[in-house]
Amino acid sequence: MASGFFRTASRRAFIVGAAFAACGSILGGDALAQDKWPERAVTFIVPFPPGGPVDATARLTTQPLAQLWSVATPIENKAGAGGILGAQAAAKSPADGYHFFFAAIHHSVLPSLKKNLSYDIEKDFVPVGLAARFPIVLVVNPTLPVNTVAELIAYAKANPGKLSFSSSGTGGGTHLAGELFNSMAGTTIQHVPYKGSAPAMQDLVGGQVQVMFADGPSALPFVKAGKIRALGVGNPEPSAFFPGVPTIASSGLPGYEAYSWTGIVAPVGTPQAIVERVNADLVRVLRDPKTAESLIAAGAEPMPDSPAEFKAFISHEIAKWGDIIRRANIKVDD
Repeated sequence: MASGFFRTASRRAFIVGAAFAACGSILGGDALAQDKWPERAVTFIVPFPPGGPVDATARLTTQPLAQLWSVATPIENKAGAGGILGAQAAAKSPADGYHFFFAAIHHSVLPSLKKNLSYDIEKDFVPVGLAARFPIVLVVNPTLPVNTVAELIAYAKANPGKLSFSSSGTGGGTHLAGELFNSMAGTTIQHVPYKGSAPAMQDLVGGQVQVMFADGPSALPFVKAGKIRALGVGNPEPSAFFPGVPTIASSGLPGYEAYSWTGIVAPVGTPQAIVERVNADLVRVLRDPKTAESLIAAGAEPMPDSPAEFKAFISHEIAKWGDIIRRANIKVDD
């Protein structure tokens, strides 16, 4: 089912040709023209510190939106608690069409990890549109005698308890990608959590762990340097970041999909006409060759879609990762 969300979307995402028509014709009405939206700055909350992939995606997409709208589009970084603090602030923002939130994969995972969230990502927000996908790549220490996903599965089953995989932290996207692999492959590769991607990658390179489901930008320089070996990407189709590297699904584990993502949502009650306007302009920006190239250079694959598609995707992600969290009995401190 997951493939359906991105088979068509990914083709659209990388066809960075002609942009949409003018915004007025997209809307097919003059309701917003009468309201003259936007008349002032449109604020976007990012729930992570500056410099990360979600922040970079937000800045690279809101800057051209500012040019389209002729108003400022300030980014407010409200980091903390793995994305919770930003979501809390965004949920309490006015639903006036001037406040939006860059949700991420974390917000589809948190409902199954935290029992007392003060917000509901589905009930307190309305989806505007997916913005970008960040590939996760399965990499191994080169001393491990495997060259394909199928060989890794066979080796793990023949050597139970001998393999471990590192991640940037318990409950994060790279951790869950590994647990999804174990669940689907029937393997028991042991998870070793770290405080961030850098130390997790350092121990993979050093051989303290043998496997990692890494975010693409972190893994790429080490793959190019030959310090680690890439076996497959979690995307439903090959990634431009890792040319020649097959998908995990096509090279030993059919149906496997794991990647990180970010997209825009708005506080519930935001006028639907404004939601549609922002979606149309977001799609226009993501399909612009200059913006698309900037995103790709930053490690983000542009993924334009509709509010309805994004809503279905969020629901699917919540169910998918919730199932993996329950199966692997993943616990985090509240």
